[in-house]
Amino acid sequence: MAVHGLFVLVLFKKGGGEFLSGNTWPCFLVFVQLLLNVIKQAYSLMTVPMKYALAGLFLSHGVSFVDNFLLKREFALASPDKLMGSPYPRLVVMHFAIIVGAFFTFAVGSPVALLVILVVLKTALDTKLHLREHGKIQAAKNNLLPWKELNQSG
Repeated sequence: MAVHGLFVLVLFKKGGGEFLSGNTWPCFLVFVQLLLNVIKQAYSLMTVPMKYALAGLFLSHGVSFVDNFLLKREFALASPDKLMGSPYPRLVVMHFAIIVGAFFTFAVGSPVALLVILVVLKTALDTKLHLREHGKIQAAKNNLLPWKELNQSG
């Protein structure tokens, strides 16, 4: 996350370039330090409506986690392999949106129309992937889909 955030801030020239100035934290904790500095920089650049959107996103994902994973006991069907691989379809969409969006924004000179299109497409695809994922889990819970097939079909 820290590297993605740093990439976006630097790409759009919004970063001060000093994400690890001063004393760095030891070992792998330097990545935690980088993440916290990127979050601080990104949050300081957000407008009030963007902060509301971020809060809404945090809330919706939190509700989904509590409702699906905890209350509907999806954790009982989760395996470490499945949990590690589950974010990657959405990450591919995110990378596509960032890279293509950046090229079109620089080419056209205005990000507004493209941003709206990318947000709509990403939201639609995320919703489809989310519903498909939870549909498979619910089918497995109802013994309609074998656990082996659930793990292999992504």
